[in-house]
Amino acid sequence: MTIGVCYFPEHWPDERWRTDIEQMAEAGIEYVRMAEFAWSRLEPERGEFDFEWLERALELIGEHDMQAVLCTPTATPPRWLVDEHPEILQEEPDGTTRHFGSRRHYCFNSPEYARETDRIVERMADHFSDHPVVAGWQTDNEFGCHGTVRCYCDDCSRAFSEWLRERYDDIETLNEEWGTTFWSQRYDAFEQIEPPRHTVTDHHPSLLLDFYRFSSDSVVDYNERQLDALKAENDDWFVTHNFMSHFGALDSYDVSERLEFASWDSYPTGHVQQQGEPSVDELLAGDPDVVGLDHDLYRSAANAPFWVMEQQPGDINWPPYSPQPAEGAMRLWAHHAVAHGADEVVYFRWRRCRQGQEQYHAGLRNADGTPARGYDDASAAASELEELPALSNVDAPVAIVHEYDNLWALDNQPHAPEFDYWSHLETYYRALRARGVSVDIVPPTRDLSSYDAVVAPTLHLVDENIADTLQSYTEDGGELLLTMRSGVKDRANKLLNEPAPGPLADIVGATVTEHGAPHPNMERVLEYDGETFEYTVWNERLELESATVKATYQGGGAPGTAAITQNEIGDGCVTYCGVWPESELADALISTVLDRAEIPSTDEALPTNVRAIERDGYTWVTNFSGEKITLDLPEHASIIQGDRRVPEYDLAVLDAPVSSIQVERK
Repeated sequence: MTIGVCYFPEHWPDERWRTDIEQMAEAGIEYVRMAEFAWSRLEPERGEFDFEWLERALELIGEHDMQAVLCTPTATPPRWLVDEHPEILQEEPDGTTRHFGSRRHYCFNSPEYARETDRIVERMADHFSDHPVVAGWQTDNEFGCHGTVRCYCDDCSRAFSEWLRERYDDIETLNEEWGTTFWSQRYDAFEQIEPPRHTVTDHHPSLLLDFYRFSSDSVVDYNERQLDALKAENDDWFVTHNFMSHFGALDSYDVSERLEFASWDSYPTGHVQQQGEPSVDELLAGDPDVVGLDHDLYRSAANAPFWVMEQQPGDINWPPYSPQPAEGAMRLWAHHAVAHGADEVVYFRWRRCRQGQEQYHAGLRNADGTPARGYDDASAAASELEELPALSNVDAPVAIVHEYDNLWALDNQPHAPEFDYWSHLETYYRALRARGVSVDIVPPTRDLSSYDAVVAPTLHLVDENIADTLQSYTEDGGELLLTMRSGVKDRANKLLNEPAPGPLADIVGATVTEHGAPHPNMERVLEYDGETFEYTVWNERLELESATVKATYQGGGAPGTAAITQNEIGDGCVTYCGVWPESELADALISTVLDRAEIPSTDEALPTNVRAIERDGYTWVTNFSGEKITLDLPEHASIIQGDRRVPEYDLAVLDAPVSSIQVERK
């Protein structure tokens, strides 16, 4: 568990490099990431390679016993390459070319760019294959950033047709699976099917879902061609990729399948502004659950301790507002990541850049080289993390089932302006984390047998395989919580013949007779376990078969109708929630599941923006709020770092289980 930094030696005079790297070593930096946007410096003109400057930077890093993570520079093809092969550029749905002048302007399905990628990656890998300072590689940079997973050019059109041919074999099978009789959308050949370019109104939902799948698969294939080239030169290198927060266009499980570990780029005060109306505390330190969900997703994606490959170092340039983070926030974020399973936190960047589009993005040092606010935080985090023993990966008792296919299908047909797949998943994630319970975020294909409880929010696209997996899990003693809009469609994105939850009805023991997206002005209340709770966005009326009623509507046109049910299956139990619960109801539901599964948790929900996270027997209490908190600890607990009184935007590390801790806010 160490600290790293992103460095761009090509942005600074050569004579400054030694000073920069000496200061990195003084701060406790262990890893230095370089070269992700350096293609034009590495190959100023075709065939004329210049690796000498990068070798000198690596030599200085090695002199201080640090290691380097090199990046393939393919996110920014240079101008001379675009001039030679303009066909590598992406196109918008309306045919507009995404021109040179920014980044991520290449098409994943361009045959020419595939050849150029092979050439630069193989040349770099060969040159540095035996370099003792190079520990591993990051492929490209932030696949899909700026809406670039999906391209609509002719190369993509041809590749999409071939992808569909491999998936469906013959065109009549596709017509049947998609249901193309609607609006006379039948196809006679795969070559007729184009990407969903600009059209009059909505595209066919089955075409959209398959195009999203194809686009994600294109990135997977592109990543693997780079991975193969790197591993062919040195199989001891680790290879990772840096994903982004709540990024829905790319299936991170598929990309991570062959990576040693996944990485992601964490900017807490930016991410929270993408989630709605943040509080002042969240503008200063972020939301621990928004960040935590991404930690857990990318830890689970490769089933290994993850890296934060870019950690926010101070104020940043890209969200609508950029207040200075709270004092200590950059240190807090590093500890929070480690608690969730990170083995490395790499700050972006070392120095504020004096040129280009990111001049208003902070670094650990200012543009003149003097320490910025994040420098002391990073140095403190490096020292504190060095004192901790090596920790194993997080052992989570609960899994949340998450799938990009469901996200894509629901994004295209949300059926309510407030419906958002990530937000619905977060409702249950927050309830679990508020009770101090560790969570894995997993696809429905993952083996669930090791989890004491499984929460599956909106398992929208379902087939018999998924239903059989969940039935086996519950029959063997698992506690399963299914939620609204589950079992509605088949895997081709068509409504099922049977009522929801479709193939899941046998284990749910109830079916959905009606659903609705009530207006915010309408009454949205139910009674659960003798108490009245509010819900939002969605409701379903349930008809019982073998299940028992746990909650009934108290208004909104369906008083007395079942809203939440419970069904005993073998040695386990399935709870079905037909509404989107507000936080109090979500806590009540999760508490019941935890009690039934005998999963240790806190007695009460933790205060807002305060979290207790357990890893390998140690507990981090992280305070993302502007109020001091006090910890009530058992006698046997020892404080490894911090104190019982945790200041605002601070933390404590304890040798005690989460379930033994109580938190009071003053």
